[in-house]
Amino acid sequence: MQETLKRVTLSIGGMTCAACSSRVERALTKRPGVREAVVNLATETAVVLFDSDLATTEDLVQTVDSTGYEAKVKPDSAALATGVDDDKAMQHSRAAARRMWIAWALSIPIALWMLPAMFAGPHNMDAMWLGKTGYNIGMLALSAPVMFGVGLPTLVSGWKAAKHLAPSMDSLIAMGTLTAWGTGVATFFTHIENYAGVAAMIMAFHLTGRFLEAKAKGRASQAIRRLLQLEPKTATLLVEGQEREVALSEVQVGDIYVVRPGQKVPTDGQIIWGESSVDESMATGESLPVRKSLGDELIGATVNQEGLLHGKATRVGKDTFLAQVIKLVEDAQGTKVPIQEFADKVTAIFVPVVIGIAALTLAAWLLFPHQLAGVLELAAHFVPWVNPHLNPVTLAVVATVAVLVIACPCALGLATPTALMVGSGMGAENGILIKRGEAIQTLQEVKIIVFDKTGTITKGKPEVTNIAPVFGTESELLAAAANAESGSEHPLGQAIVKYGRASGVDFLPLSHFASYTGRGVVAEFGGQKVAVGSRRLMQELGVPLAPMENTAAALEDDGKTAMFVSIDGQAAGVIAVADTVKEDSSAALLELKKMGLTPVMITGDNKRTAAAIGRAVGITHILAEVLPEGKVEEIKRLQSQGFKVAMVGDGINDAPALTQADVGIAIGTGTDIAIEASDVTLVRGNLGAAVSAIKLSRATFRKIRQNLFWAFFYNVVAIPLAILGLMHPIIAEIAMAVSSISVVTNANLLRRVDIR
Repeated sequence: MQETLKRVTLSIGGMTCAACSSRVERALTKRPGVREAVVNLATETAVVLFDSDLATTEDLVQTVDSTGYEAKVKPDSAALATGVDDDKAMQHSRAAARRMWIAWALSIPIALWMLPAMFAGPHNMDAMWLGKTGYNIGMLALSAPVMFGVGLPTLVSGWKAAKHLAPSMDSLIAMGTLTAWGTGVATFFTHIENYAGVAAMIMAFHLTGRFLEAKAKGRASQAIRRLLQLEPKTATLLVEGQEREVALSEVQVGDIYVVRPGQKVPTDGQIIWGESSVDESMATGESLPVRKSLGDELIGATVNQEGLLHGKATRVGKDTFLAQVIKLVEDAQGTKVPIQEFADKVTAIFVPVVIGIAALTLAAWLLFPHQLAGVLELAAHFVPWVNPHLNPVTLAVVATVAVLVIACPCALGLATPTALMVGSGMGAENGILIKRGEAIQTLQEVKIIVFDKTGTITKGKPEVTNIAPVFGTESELLAAAANAESGSEHPLGQAIVKYGRASGVDFLPLSHFASYTGRGVVAEFGGQKVAVGSRRLMQELGVPLAPMENTAAALEDDGKTAMFVSIDGQAAGVIAVADTVKEDSSAALLELKKMGLTPVMITGDNKRTAAAIGRAVGITHILAEVLPEGKVEEIKRLQSQGFKVAMVGDGINDAPALTQADVGIAIGTGTDIAIEASDVTLVRGNLGAAVSAIKLSRATFRKIRQNLFWAFFYNVVAIPLAILGLMHPIIAEIAMAVSSISVVTNANLLRRVDIR
């Protein structure tokens, strides 16, 4: 029985840290029928690949719900454009802000009352306002609304996670704050100091961190929001000669729309009347407008600059370029990079380990109070909040609470996805579409970058430059070649056909046609058999090359592609076709060399022509006369030498090589199949975009490494300090909040990197 694989994106509610996302991911992965599940803490989503014969989306939602979190199927991008998602995000942000301000409204009086008492010492407590009993009652009264009012969602979330045997960051905060708040009650029965006010301040800092983290995550994900906002809300259709404004959702394929100067193109289409300049920067990242005329394609959401245009809708809704871009960005943000695997393994056991460390800390301070207090006596000279004279139980509680609140799996969970979100968003804004997050890591490791010649280094629009007959006239040779190539779709063949039409060639019906991949064509028409192609084809057909060789060699030395023509098995002549090198190819290839990459050109062209093009753009590593199937073998050969290889191409015959390469990069102006086979698509269609893609990859991965380093470094340093009692619980919570915020903020700093 053949399995039916489906992919669905779920919105996950209630996740607060990397331990949460790991828990959900494990639960989904274990579900029968699920092939793959990737849970992203930053986007609060789960992308699940499953066999629909063994599981349903309802099963997946139930699986998530059973772990203590909320799940629902995420609507597609078109639904997001309504703004519902933005409204929900705004509501969450406002609620987080409200909780934060209420917490601080009550915590600031606590701080003003508590801090002097803390530094005055317990022997001066009677001198404080209302005396010691009044102080203890006041701390409990002011802190209770913070703990059990605005802090209640954190406590409930922590309890739910612990109940499902998957304690989270909220579980640590709940344990720490409840322990600290409990000292306020215990102080009436024991000699322990009152840390109820500390509990409220910890919660206030925690809620502040959550609010700031949410805002920073919002900035990281704003790329999709901006893309959604680009789409116009209405379109002006031309119906029976009359203009009618309709909602964009009503536009159908084949409708004729009107775009005036300054207006956005409503949806993808083709110009049927008028000409203008169109700002396509939203798609390509290029600031210069593109001149458009009859028959040219229009991209939805681009801006018409000057002329009046009539366009025929060719793609609408989820099929438009903009919708596909949004989907690519969402898909990239929903994937993981290999470097994240180690962080995931750590976060999966992080919280239980921290709880164990906290328990050992409590036991150590109760069993060896004098030895550990000796450390505090040394530190008291330069750490103002350390008080070695507190009773042993208080010191044990302070150290334990500090361990619980300072440990931070959030930073580990946010380190990679936030950088990936910003990087993929920047790419989309610059015409670089990344399909998989893994490509970000692999691309920055690439040492060799292979370029297809036609349509990649060159413009892919060859033109006939020379016609050299061996016998007969130029027009006769052109007529024979043009008729033979009329059945071909190869760019070189089409160039001859186009030139033939412009020269008035009479085209005859073909009685036979055969295409020899990478070599040429053979056709029969008008009682004659004509072959057009490479030396290899002529040799296979037994056609003598000597009459044409000198002419062909001279043309190839000039960088032109010489196409041999035979009629009825006899050498007939040579037709030269030249493809112009793209304006930025030389500069881009030079930049790649400066970045330490080795550019390689691969082409089916002969060695002379390939060498001439190589000289023109500065490439010394050239693989010529390579058939389409040979491109894959050449990529494998380079990989076998231990190199990470990227392949840049645009044609149908490049697709296998793009798939074989460690990173496939498709020129966006190329064929759909090449784009589908690639990991990265360059919408701009020039090699400068390839340089930008590598710069973006390196910058993004650099941020990922920085984030992971500081997230690990923070925990490695902070937890031992907390164990030794050198971290006041409030300082510990501040440090924890700052660590999460700093990781997300550092990811957002990626926007400052110049990748052009």
